[in-house]
Amino acid sequence: MQIYDELVARGLIAQVTDEDEIRDLVNNGKAVFYIGFDPTADSLHVGHFMALCLMKRLQMAGNKPIVLIGGGTAMIGDPSGRSDMRQMMTKETIEHNCNCFKKQMSKFIDFSDGKALMVNNADWLLNLNYVELLRDVGACFSVNRMLTAECYKQRMEKGLSFLEFNYMIMQSYDFLELYKRYGCNMQFGGDDQWSNMLGGTELIRKKLSKDAYAMTITLLLNSEGKKMGKTQKGAVWLDPEKTSPYEFYQYWRNVADADVLKCIRMLTFLPLEEIDKMDSWEGSQLNTAKEILAFELTKLVHGEEEATKAQQAAKALFSNGGNTENMPTTELSDDDFTDGEISVVDVMLKAGIIKSKGEGRRLVEQGGVSVDDEKISGTAYTLKISDFEKGHVILKKGKKVFHKIIIK
Repeated sequence: MQIYDELVARGLIAQVTDEDEIRDLVNNGKAVFYIGFDPTADSLHVGHFMALCLMKRLQMAGNKPIVLIGGGTAMIGDPSGRSDMRQMMTKETIEHNCNCFKKQMSKFIDFSDGKALMVNNADWLLNLNYVELLRDVGACFSVNRMLTAECYKQRMEKGLSFLEFNYMIMQSYDFLELYKRYGCNMQFGGDDQWSNMLGGTELIRKKLSKDAYAMTITLLLNSEGKKMGKTQKGAVWLDPEKTSPYEFYQYWRNVADADVLKCIRMLTFLPLEEIDKMDSWEGSQLNTAKEILAFELTKLVHGEEEATKAQQAAKALFSNGGNTENMPTTELSDDDFTDGEISVVDVMLKAGIIKSKGEGRRLVEQGGVSVDDEKISGTAYTLKISDFEKGHVILKKGKKVFHKIIIK
């Protein structure tokens, strides 16, 4: 099976503009393609995972990825999928986040010997002359047509700033610059980026020639990816300092039964023939599928050694509660205790396994919290310093979230 057909079979492609041409370029290793990443945090998260895996697949097939870091567009903020305006970031924060992205992406993409590029659109966007841009690029865009884009329609009722209205023009200009500078002939993005990407394709063809190679392809990236990136604690990060390998493993081990095979198909590099055999799995077999998914993705991000440790820790924990070495851990200090005690709700909040004390109290009242495998009742329950004589206390939320609490 050629790479384009594999992408389709894995459920990755949602829409394309020029399918025959795209198939030819991708299958013959002639695609120079880009995916953009806005540096809104100092770590990538699993919402970016599908894009990173896609870039890796295409590079393995001989195509050349361009990672576009949105140091310039981040100064504006993408209105897609948002109900309000994104908070502005300083240039220093954006630069720091860009550097963090580079380090993490190198685990997926080979940047050696020009096999891939990483560029920052701040290099051309921040030096643009406003009047020249209006005359040169703005004339190519119809306001009426822009307002029909879903990313703008969703915001019109609540208010869309003129700043954000320019995002489509900036993203389209990115594709034009990448085409001229690096021969980039293809762009990929999430399903909510379709209008922005079409703007880039049309801009190239208007500014250069109708025959200019400029093609777009969208993935089931945002609808699936953004959902993947959210848990009770917020985003699941690729940075081990933010989300430990054990927590990362547990996140994928706990995906819903209905999603596990879809995730295996989209995100792992297991052969499709092997995955197809899992389509008939049900019951306890789905737990095995979840372990395969969790191990493969943890290995991809954190390496095989960390993946093995996380898997062993999870199995030992669920079988007999024995191995707590790689369990997420929170340290308490003497200052956290009042008269030698601390509320279990306060401990859960400090550990980050609840968002608010109200959520914690509801969990306790519903019987969803255990301390050292003993279900607790009553929101006034406290942990005492004497409870830590063995070195730690294991806090359990529901059936799947474990956290080790220790005293410094």
